[in-house]
Amino acid sequence: MAALIGCSGWSYDDWVGRFYPTDLTNRKSEWFAYYSKYFSTVEINSTFYRAPNEFVVKSWIEKGVQKPGFEFSVKLPQMITHESLLRDSPEKAAALASGFENTCLRPLAEVNLLGGVLVQLSPYFRFEKPRNLGRLRSFFQLVDTEAHEYAVEFRHRSWLNEKGNEVTSDALEVLQEFDVANAIIDGPGFPITRSQTSNHAYVRFHGRNYDIWFKDEDEDDYRINRYDYLYSIDQLEAWKPRLDELLSNCDKARIYFNNHGRAKAAKNAFQMMDLFGIPHDHKDIDIQDQMTLGGFN
Repeated sequence: MAALIGCSGWSYDDWVGRFYPTDLTNRKSEWFAYYSKYFSTVEINSTFYRAPNEFVVKSWIEKGVQKPGFEFSVKLPQMITHESLLRDSPEKAAALASGFENTCLRPLAEVNLLGGVLVQLSPYFRFEKPRNLGRLRSFFQLVDTEAHEYAVEFRHRSWLNEKGNEVTSDALEVLQEFDVANAIIDGPGFPITRSQTSNHAYVRFHGRNYDIWFKDEDEDDYRINRYDYLYSIDQLEAWKPRLDELLSNCDKARIYFNNHGRAKAAKNAFQMMDLFGIPHDHKDIDIQDQMTLGGFN
């Protein structure tokens, strides 16, 4: 029953002077070493935009093996989740995913650096029975869910039940069949669900910028993007019972803060670690704009 808490990425220029010391401004190659002094896991989102080549994966391995117990969780490329799974056959999507397993996941797993594998579905991938539900099931039949701990982030609300507060039972059964986690999300795009479908849990905090989530940011807005949001202590404390419940029913919960604007993810990750009594080196992060929106649902 372990909780691993980290951020969605570590390479952000706007973290300099807040999380990273200013003397590392032009030394990005040292950012990971600094990040991994404080966190034991990270979610890599760059793989969503482009599958890494062997040299990139090798560089992660070289960095990670210097930090015993560190984990990289990895996001499947959009060419699989947003293109092939949506438009092609599940067999083609799985073939692409198998290639990704071979070039990225397996090398990390062989040196005990692989965390979870996130399948963030397209917001246009609707619940359709039997078509898309069957596609999802066929996809997981063909990838290696025994070797790798997969998690699915549903994004279209058609995957919810009639009350709109939980993923539909048909989808949950598919995830349970293959020990795939139902990724639990805190963000404007999808409600916070509860169901656990595997022996490992996956939680993502996107922030609560409801007003700008589905539209372009206003040029006069002080926020740099829709992920520029700081959770209040009260909002994080409200999560504690739910996360305790998750941990009591699984071996490991991976918790990532994606509200990366101006190092707010790092600040909130430290605060969540404190709530769980997870030891970490102390680090002050100066967040000048403390504005938060919304409450816990």
